[in-house]
Amino acid sequence: MKKILGSAIAMVLFLFGFGYAETVTYNGKIQAIMAAKCVACHGNNAPTLEDFKKDKERFKQMMKGPRMDTYENLIIFVNGKDAGALMRRLDDGKSKADGRPGNMYQYLGSTEDERQNNLSVFKKWVGSWNLKKRAELTEEELNKITPL
Repeated sequence: MKKILGSAIAMVLFLFGFGYAETVTYNGKIQAIMAAKCVACHGNNAPTLEDFKKDKERFKQMMKGPRMDTYENLIIFVNGKDAGALMRRLDDGKSKADGRPGNMYQYLGSTEDERQNNLSVFKKWVGSWNLKKRAELTEEELNKITPL
């Protein structure tokens, strides 16, 4: 009986204290962060990626980036045709040699704590945070990017 009780307590501590990893989904967390922090510039009135690439400077002057208002539009920048772009733009720079954050990191929150919290949520959602461009990613690295 003591062995079973000890095992049960150890499992609870492991799951809730040390090893519990919350599953982050687009509908559960990411969509809310995107709505609060990103859709003003990346919403349904923003250009598609293709249109953005045709006239980047004009859209930047208009404070419009590529459209990311749905899962399908956002996933392009995670593990789609522009894989890694979301990670490079939102990264805090702590794992980079130059320490510079991505150009969109500042918009993840109004305080450093909020930015770090939202970044953590994105990292959990992505599954494998990788700052490489699509052409640099190996098939194995791409398969580790598993947003839900």
